Amino acid sequence: MVKEAPLVSQYLERISRGAVDKYRDLFRTYVRHRQGVYALYKGKNLYYVGLASDLRWRLHQHLKDHHGRSWDRFSVYFTIGAKHLKELETLILHITGKPPGNENAGKFQDSENLKRILKKDIKAFQRRELMELIGQEVEEESSRPRKKGDQRQPPLGPYIRGAFRIRARYKGRLYKARVRRDGSVRYKGKTYNSPSAAGIAVRKKSTDGWYFWKYERAPGDWMKLNELRK
Repeated sequence: MVKEAPLVSQYLERISRGAVDKYRDLFRTYVRHRQGVYALYKGKNLYYVGLASDLRWRLHQHLKDHHGRSWDRFSVYFTIGAKHLKELETLILHITGKPPGNENAGKFQDSENLKRILKKDIKAFQRRELMELIGQEVEEESSRPRKKGDQRQPPLGPYIRGAFRIRARYKGRLYKARVRRDGSVRYKGKTYNSPSAAGIAVRKKSTDGWYFWKYERAPGDWMKLNELRK
């Protein structure tokens, strides 16, 4: 049985405008092709709340429009669907703060706070920036185990940070596999060098694994593997 996706899959809260200005390209990768609810703050006070089907465009707009200098922090909540009324209530309470009539603001279920990942990505960005300033090449970190004499790199390797689950639905049946840390795919006790090879093992014919398999970008948010290459 497939677990039902939560309303709020990921979120960032009270991030400074300065971080957005300095690491704009980084934030664009977070909001690209995402929908959800966002809030703009001036100091501790809520200034503006909005919804958008294209958060990347909307946040870019609010950096330049008449709202541009009226806020200094923002929150964004990535959503999937709109059927979870309890979570929707929690979402509104998190944005507006706990009104006097509410006992508590509640907690998001099965969602991921991106702040820890953001801190890690900013540190990596700063390290690359420092290396470029002093004219030193950045050594790429690799967690993939290499065997002596093995020159083949799985196609997924350059696009991933670690192991994760993938799945595909074919002829009404759900198939599950696992991408290993080096980018190879483990399916039914066998290891395949590419998602396409693993897809062929399922379908018994030519298969583009980048479009056949899906990965869980956020809790309940399954995307085609090809999204990793974008």
